[in-house]
Amino acid sequence: MSASLSLVHEVLPPQQQTEKPPLLLMLHGFGSHEQDLFGMAPMLNEKCFVVSARAPIDLPWGGYAWYEIDFSNLGEKMNNVPQAKKSMEAILKFIDEVHEAYGTDPENVNLLGFSQGSILSYGLSLSHPEKFQKVIALSGYIMPDIVLEKYNPESLKHLDIFASHGTADEVLPVDWARNAMKVLEQLNISHQYREYAMGHGVSPECFEDLKSWMKEKGVR
Repeated sequence: MSASLSLVHEVLPPQQQTEKPPLLLMLHGFGSHEQDLFGMAPMLNEKCFVVSARAPIDLPWGGYAWYEIDFSNLGEKMNNVPQAKKSMEAILKFIDEVHEAYGTDPENVNLLGFSQGSILSYGLSLSHPEKFQKVIALSGYIMPDIVLEKYNPESLKHLDIFASHGTADEVLPVDWARNAMKVLEQLNISHQYREYAMGHGVSPECFEDLKSWMKEKGVR
């Protein structure tokens, strides 16, 4: 049963019980909810304590968002950057609450985000690399406006990222993901990038690849 914390969430303890298990935090996409990615949890919780969080913004047509999107303006002004930054702060606070409530390891925090959740996963890990270890970025990209401008390149060296994108993604063009990989290369961040013949989603092949990556990295 999940504790009453600042973000609504679902939890699944690890199959292998340890004193301080690694945390795998799931961040869903725009218009979705905490149950969306949580279906993956039983296949990812061998070692990790899985927490799937609900975004704080209620959308008028249902679902939730980490920040609002202006669909009438799909250029640089489409994203509500202040809301995105506020959600990042809320996630950082929530992670501290999770450690206290569930006894997860503050030195082993991993993110799994899809779409908008993936964008925030990039923003969080690049802005606060000391707080995170592994990042799974599904169908997302790096939004420069939410990443801290100044950082110590040495602090990024421990990060490890699995990124995926659909070549037929109709929501976030695949070129945006490819550009993100160029940024990771410039920052010398270890990463594995895969493209799949799919739209905006997670194909069975993609899920198998991310499971293999997690097992290889020791977080599954």
